[in-house]
Amino acid sequence: MDSNVYRPTIVRTERGLTVGGTRLTLYMIMEFSKTGYSWDEIQDEFRLTFRQTDEIREFLESHGEEAEKEYEQVTALAESNRRYWEERNRKRFQEIAEKQPRPERLEMWRKLQEWKRCLAQQELQY
Repeated sequence: MDSNVYRPTIVRTERGLTVGGTRLTLYMIMEFSKTGYSWDEIQDEFRLTFRQTDEIREFLESHGEEAEKEYEQVTALAESNRRYWEERNRKRFQEIAEKQPRPERLEMWRKLQEWKRCLAQQELQY
């Protein structure tokens, strides 16, 4: 491949605004920015080049309102999908939760339950 060929930093895919050649969406970068990450930290976290970082920052500065509206639509759709699948699978998840382990796996199941209780206790302490 010719390394001198210009590849656009920001492209529109079926997933929305994306960093060209990656699965990284601008919405992920926006989320990091909103939570207080600096551009240097974002660049390191997502292994972006200086050019990519500069072009993304410039794009968001000049098209931030449009990107924000799109971001809200994307997150609303994701939440809607999450609720749909959660509701669709609620009965199955309940069946799985109520299912007793087979006798030969009972001891392992008990150890797992104890481990889960210990983890829950640790989370409560934080």
